[in-house]
Amino acid sequence: MLYHLINYLGSIYDFPGERLINYISFRAGVGLLLSLLMGLVFGKRIIRLLKRKLIGEEVRDLGLNGQLQKRGTPTMGGVIILLCILAPTLLLADLTNMYTWIMVISAAWLGSLGFLDDYIKVFKKNKSGLHGKFKIVGQVGLGVIVSALLYAGDTFVVHDKLAADDPKAHQMIIGSGESQRVIFLSEACKCTKTTIPFVKDNEFDYNMLVPDCAGEHKQAAGWIIFMLITIFIVTAVSNGANLTDGMDGLAAGVSIVIGVTLGILAYLSSNVIYSDYLQIMYIPNSGEVVIFMAIFIGALTGFLWYNSYPAQVFMGDTGSLALGGIIAVCAIIIRKELLIPILCGVLFAESLSVVIQVGYFKYTKKRYGEGRRVFLMAPLHHHYQKKNMPEAKIVVRFWIIAALLAIAAVLTLKVR
Repeated sequence: MLYHLINYLGSIYDFPGERLINYISFRAGVGLLLSLLMGLVFGKRIIRLLKRKLIGEEVRDLGLNGQLQKRGTPTMGGVIILLCILAPTLLLADLTNMYTWIMVISAAWLGSLGFLDDYIKVFKKNKSGLHGKFKIVGQVGLGVIVSALLYAGDTFVVHDKLAADDPKAHQMIIGSGESQRVIFLSEACKCTKTTIPFVKDNEFDYNMLVPDCAGEHKQAAGWIIFMLITIFIVTAVSNGANLTDGMDGLAAGVSIVIGVTLGILAYLSSNVIYSDYLQIMYIPNSGEVVIFMAIFIGALTGFLWYNSYPAQVFMGDTGSLALGGIIAVCAIIIRKELLIPILCGVLFAESLSVVIQVGYFKYTKKRYGEGRRVFLMAPLHHHYQKKNMPEAKIVVRFWIIAALLAIAAVLTLKVR
């Protein structure tokens, strides 16, 4: 709203600095600082409110070091994260940009789903929370909405570099001075393309998975495949973030690293000069995603101030489901969803450890009559906790691994 107000006033009155609001870097920086300060200021007040309302964590005794000391710590702190994301976004982002609304809807949708789950656990005293099938329905619903908006709106567009003699080509001048050059781009169009890491000619169209016999329905079938992939990614990453949120500062710290990386990738993809130099997809109008991710980073950093060991507040499913959804949707928007196994390697490992543990336990119980385990405990961070490794050390090491994976993800831009 502030963005539109300043632009409106700037069209009437000429005042110093009014053009700054149009720079992505300026709004991203202001958004990061604003969300960080909001987290620090309002976070303390919300924690006090949660304590007064007796909204504390119910901890089961699993034999983990320091576990019972966390009993009664305020939960549902994800409302701090959501507040510090949504308010600055509505203030500083371009509200006519479809990408802005896709990110806002994703955060609010899964945040609300997580809030309902936490509400049932805390106020209804039901430790199981929201039934798993309702969570899946909510995640699938968001996947359908995101894929439909991206495909049906004018936002799901990609400019392909063409030869000068191509009849569909129109020229764009990039750079200035001696570095000025001309590239030829196709017109904006709806498509279902993505990027494959480590491949030289790395653009892949989901329509290629549709048999040629589909004929005139091939485009629609391609969108259905894209929708199914979107649903899978949103569900997998949001559940991965939810499983990772089992130690003080773990999910928040890992998400900050992932958010920084996605912000960098979004900035490169939204700039025709950088995307041309790096030979990656140019995604027009996706600069607003950079602003959202900067705000996301600031909000998480402010929350981490209170969530770091020993935590004064837990994010609960309100925060963890929203974090995973934001990460997944951002990756899909900038066509980097196939980078998720690398970039979100920590979330992936946490999810995989649970799948392996449960699957192997059921298999051995059926075959030998007694269930056996691969890990001392799942998710993976509890395995190391069972080995008497201090919680703070586990968290910091997971942060380091997340940072190394983030560097590897960025390197895929050049390693092909």
